[in-house]
Amino acid sequence: MRIVCGVQPVREAIRTHGARLARVVVVETSRADASPQLEALARFARDQGAPVERLARAEVDRLSRGVRHQGAIAFAPELRVTSLAELVLGERPLLVALDEVQDPQNFGAVVRSAVAMSATAVLWPEHRSAPLSPAMFRASAGAIEHATLCRVSSLPNALTDLRARGVVVVGLDMGGSATIDRVDLTGPVAVVVGAEGKGLRKPVKGACDALARLPMPGPIGSLNASVAVAIALYEAVRQRGAP
Repeated sequence: MRIVCGVQPVREAIRTHGARLARVVVVETSRADASPQLEALARFARDQGAPVERLARAEVDRLSRGVRHQGAIAFAPELRVTSLAELVLGERPLLVALDEVQDPQNFGAVVRSAVAMSATAVLWPEHRSAPLSPAMFRASAGAIEHATLCRVSSLPNALTDLRARGVVVVGLDMGGSATIDRVDLTGPVAVVVGAEGKGLRKPVKGACDALARLPMPGPIGSLNASVAVAIALYEAVRQRGAP
């Protein structure tokens, strides 16, 4: 089973999996110290058919494996990770690809933005990437429960395959020839972002149809991966006329 920590991530796990959760654990408190938020979470879990267990804080700390839990943990089914061959693109996919993003906070925040903007899937290479971990689940604030995840053996090869399937691959790069708002994102698109400091690797750049930069008139020259993805996805949604 998979460990989910934090009030909002656990709430989304309950909403998504309900009775399929092995258990929901909340910190045991006295009546005087009871948390309305945790009590509401426990009621929600029971209403959805999930077993609820109350444990001492020390035991919850142990179960969380160092991840901040806010007094709530869920034991959820493993996430389904699809292959690129299995990925259903649909008529006008909007994909996000991560090039060796190793920070679980960034990875989780990217997933949250992708889900918020109705992205089709998030792709990442199996090597030199942040793992699917409790820290990453927490950083997504529960969005991981709703995401379509696609892990690939080689990101350049995956991007080449997507291009063969009619997807325009746009890499976010400070040296891009055009700003993102000047790139047509209305059709099938994959937005690719690299890790902080390194950016996109040369083979990944070579697999892109275009390189685009984010317009940043201020004194800061770069943004972290999750912020860059959020801006690019918002621009895609704006161009597509979505509400």
